[in-house]
Amino acid sequence: MKKFFALFLIGFFLLLSPAYTLACTTFCLKNKSEVLFGKNYDWNIGDGLIFVNKRGVAKAGTADKNAAKWVSKYGSVTFNQYGRENPSGGMNEMGLVIELMWLDDTQYPKPDNKPAVDVLEWIQYQLDTAASTAEVIKNSEDIRIDARPTLHYLVSDKSGNAASIEFLNGKLAPHTGDALPVATLTNDTYEKSLEFAKNTETSKAQGTGSLQRFARAAEKTKEFDRKPKSEKEAVDYAFGILSDVAQPHTQWSIVYDQKRGRIHFRTQQIPQIKSIDARTFDYSCGAAVKLFDLNTKGEGDVTALFKDYTRAANRDLLERSFNGTEFLKNIPASVKDRLAAYPEEFGCVK
Repeated sequence: MKKFFALFLIGFFLLLSPAYTLACTTFCLKNKSEVLFGKNYDWNIGDGLIFVNKRGVAKAGTADKNAAKWVSKYGSVTFNQYGRENPSGGMNEMGLVIELMWLDDTQYPKPDNKPAVDVLEWIQYQLDTAASTAEVIKNSEDIRIDARPTLHYLVSDKSGNAASIEFLNGKLAPHTGDALPVATLTNDTYEKSLEFAKNTETSKAQGTGSLQRFARAAEKTKEFDRKPKSEKEAVDYAFGILSDVAQPHTQWSIVYDQKRGRIHFRTQQIPQIKSIDARTFDYSCGAAVKLFDLNTKGEGDVTALFKDYTRAANRDLLERSFNGTEFLKNIPASVKDRLAAYPEEFGCVK
C-alpha cells in the first residue's frame, strides 16, 4: 500500500475527531535587523525527528495519478513526525521557512492535470525548490494538493517577506504584501482572524481559541517592529509569544532565526531550549542524510549531535507516531515498512 494511503488515513482521522485537531500558532517577526519565525505545534503526541535534507535529489510524490516529480535545488532542515520527506515544517538553506496549521475552511482545487503532491509533501516540495515567498506562491499555482487533510500554511523568506497560503472555495487564496498587514496565523482564515483582532481589545482576547491566540500573537508581532533587539532578546521575545499562546497539548515550540540560519526549539517532554546552526550542515547530495530526535535530553547547541540517517530510525519514528495516533494503531507493519523505505528510492542527479 502506498504512503499516500497512510497519510490519507491521518487526515481522515483528524476530520473525524475535533479533539485531535492540529491547532498550532505561527507568526513572523521583522525589524531593521531581525527576521524570525515562531511556531507552536499542538498535537496529542510529541515524537519527532529533525532531518537534514539534501540538494540535488530526484524525488517523486505519492499521489495515485500524475504524481509530481522534481529535483531539490536547496537543502533544508525539517521537523517530521510521520516519517522522512513528510515534514510539518522547516527552513531551507536560503532562509525560507514554511509551517502548517489546521483550517476547517480549506477547499482545495478540484483534480486537474497539474502535478500532484499531498499536504506534507507540499512543504518539502516548496523547501526543495523555492528560495523566496514569491516563488512559493508561483509554485502553488503550478502544482495541486491531492489529499484530504484541511490545512493552510504560513511562509516567510530571509528578507522577511511573508505570506499566508490558503485554499478557499476551490482556489488558491494567498495573502502577502499589503494584504498581509500582520504576519500571524492560527486556525481560522486570515481574513476572519484579522477582522476579529481589529474589533477585539487584546486584553480581552484571553483563552486558547484560534481567534484569541491570533489576536494576542498579532499584537506582539506588531510591537516587535517598534522595538530593536539583540539576537538573544529577539529569540527570547519569540519564545515569550509562544508561551503566551501555548496550550496543554503544545508539543513543540520552534523559533527560526532566518538571517543567521539558526533554529531554536523546545519540546513538552524536554523544555530546555536547544539550538541548531543550519549553516554548518553539508547539504550536498553525496553527504549522508542527518537526523536528531527532538526529545533528546540536554540543552544548548546540538548541531554536532546529529547522527547519520538509518531506515531503522525512520521506521521507529513511524511506529511511535502511528501507535500514538489512535486511528492509525492498526496500520499493518508491512505498510509502515514500506513508508520507512520509500525515501531511499530517491537518487542524486549529476
